Amino acid sequence: MRRFDHLDDVEAFVRTMEAGSMTAGAIALSTTPSVVSRAISRLETRLGVQLLRRTTRRLSLTDAGSAYLEQVHSAFTLIADAERALQGQEGDLAGQVRVSVSTTYGHHRLPAVLERFARAHPQVNIELSITNRNVDLVAEGYDLAIRLGQLPDSSLVGRKLEDASLCLVAAPSYLERAGTLETIEDLARHQCLPFVMPSTGRDSPWLFQDDGRDVDWTPPARVRIFDDVLGVVSLAEAGMGVCQTYDFIVRDRIAQGRLVEVLPSTRGRSRPFSVIFAPHRRMSAASRTLIDFLVAGAE
Repeated sequence: MRRFDHLDDVEAFVRTMEAGSMTAGAIALSTTPSVVSRAISRLETRLGVQLLRRTTRRLSLTDAGSAYLEQVHSAFTLIADAERALQGQEGDLAGQVRVSVSTTYGHHRLPAVLERFARAHPQVNIELSITNRNVDLVAEGYDLAIRLGQLPDSSLVGRKLEDASLCLVAAPSYLERAGTLETIEDLARHQCLPFVMPSTGRDSPWLFQDDGRDVDWTPPARVRIFDDVLGVVSLAEAGMGVCQTYDFIVRDRIAQGRLVEVLPSTRGRSRPFSVIFAPHRRMSAASRTLIDFLVAGAE
């Protein structure tokens, strides 16, 4: 007799709670809400406890359900870690790597590295999420993430990819209309395009070097950009004002004449990008190799 012939029902319970509803859980499992509901009911009957409180609007865990979810989620994580540890140990590198990356790096730095990695290791599947949301690597099942700034908490480790140089740019049409800039103080009379940091709700300061001093300056603005930092570049290119961004994003646009660098004498500041991962998880050979590709590609 099989001891764990109910694991499909356990997975239905876990995926439903991860997704937040029967409908979303059913979509994740490629089935229907009624099938998921019956699976969870069977599991409750087997365990002899109620796992969920069901109302017309929402699902909520009972105390027993919360304790059970924590244990079985850990068990599934161990299984996934065991599979990752074995993938690629023998023969050609194989398996799957789940990666989260910000829009700046995902659109402008990562594609070239992933293309080389995919050609070198065609049996590795990549699941790539390009988002400015800081995902929970462990809870959401990501193997690694590429993020801006310092490591977010002590439970994660990482390897720095690069210190990305910053620059100020504007469209030629805007500068013809608004005039040139000679000093940082001149920015106060120009239309600045700041990005609002999701973590604080405040405008991200612009970073300069002025006569050897580091200057953090908060730009005044009538137009403020939320959620996607690449929006500042799109608006600047459309002639709406001045923005500060990474050199690697606008290098080609400057060469093509679509943007012009302003106040180049204030250059010298940068922001770090790192690849981060959870140290306690058994990392697959594919994940380790991809990290090496990322670090080498940024050098």
